[in-house]
Parts: sequence; structure tokens; C-alpha cells
Amino acid sequence: MGQMASILFIVVMFAFLYFFMIRPQRKQQQQHQQMLSKIKRGDKVTTIGRLHGVVDEVNETEKTVTLDCDGIFLVFDLNAVAKISPAEDTAAKTVAPESGAAAESAATSEVESASSAADNESDSEAK
Repeated sequence: MGQMASILFIVVMFAFLYFFMIRPQRKQQQQHQQMLSKIKRGDKVTTIGRLHGVVDEVNETEKTVTLDCDGIFLVFDLNAVAKISPAEDTAAKTVAPESGAAAESAATSEVESASSAADNESDSEAK
């Protein structure tokens, strides 16, 4: 009876290790490989060393990627790419300052209208 319990305990431990450690790690590796297979020129990437750059060239035969880091071209192993940043939308950049300027002008007009209302009240009280 004692041997059966210890064998069952060992089997449960292996099952625990598989479902909570090995399986998630394999899933993460597959996602990383899918991400690397979609990498192309012009993508913004971050390496495992937290270096940010733009992909200049991908060499599938040697499994390397050349990054443009502010005019400096560096060659990395494909597995050194930690994440691919989404491309920034240029339309969102142009809309954001306009909406900020519009909000600022609206706030300025509210302050001006409040101060003119206060002036009108003080003028009516003075009369």
C-alpha cells in the first residue's frame, strides 16, 4: 500500500510539472516562433537586451536580423528579438495635437467667458 501511494505521488508530480511548467513554456516558444516568422523590413523591434531598432534586413538562411538603430546597423540572431512593436499610426499623431489644441482653446474660452461673467457681475454690483 505504501509503495502504491509513493508511485501515485510521483505520477501526480510529473503531471503537475507537465501542465504547469512544460506545456506553457512550449506554447510560449511556439508563439515566439510565429512572431519571428512574420518579421519583415520596417518593423520596430526590441531585443532581449532592450535595444530598440527598425528591421533593415532579415536573413532566413543564417537566421539573423539586421537592425537600424539611429543609423548604426547591428546584426542579431533572430532569437534575440524579444518583441515586435506595432507600427505607429501617422493619422493618430496628427489628430492628437489638433484635439489637444482644440481642448486647450476650449478651456481658454471657458476661462475667458467665466472672467467676463465675473466682470459683468462686479459691474452690476457696483451700480
